[in-house]
Amino acid sequence: MAMTDAAAAAAPHEPVRIGIVSISDRASSGVYEDKGLPALQDWLTRALHNPISFEARLIPDEQAGISATLVELVDTAGCSLVLTTGGTGPALRDVTPEATLAVAHKEMPGFGEQMRQISLKFVPTAILSRQVAVVRGQALIINLPGQPKAIAETLEGLRAADGSQLVPGIFAAVPYCIDLIGGPYLETRDEVCKAFRPKSAVRQR
Repeated sequence: MAMTDAAAAAAPHEPVRIGIVSISDRASSGVYEDKGLPALQDWLTRALHNPISFEARLIPDEQAGISATLVELVDTAGCSLVLTTGGTGPALRDVTPEATLAVAHKEMPGFGEQMRQISLKFVPTAILSRQVAVVRGQALIINLPGQPKAIAETLEGLRAADGSQLVPGIFAAVPYCIDLIGGPYLETRDEVCKAFRPKSAVRQR
């Protein structure tokens, strides 16, 4: 039965479980403080209306361990979205994309393409980034850059001085993607990142 406008307006935002994974040999061994997990948690808390349960992991650059963590977050912890940071460059220890693809049911190449387009506005070395995004079951897994500033830029996109959107960020497509794979209905705060859905997929409040 379709939800009435009044019922939709009164309905609470759906809770969501999100995995956040920082991948770094040095941070995971205590050589320096990890900044990836706080950056991810802060941005997601600001961007979403939904109540969020975070599953945070700080792990080294080990391919088998990264894959196992992603499987655990999706299959056991029940995360609908998993964001990783770190390990996506060309260095010998950078194996996050390989570990992510190894547990994928479907690859979503548009996310990586858009992240590199955004980062190229700032640095020519963005072409060295190898971020990927995949679907595993009913979860979306996205590799993000390693720096907090770059994380926010790729998620939000680029804005002009007047606040208008110049380049869309990747998170604008995340809620509808999660709709399509059977996950919870994510609702974003427009001032941070306005999600895009076809009109037929928008729930009125």
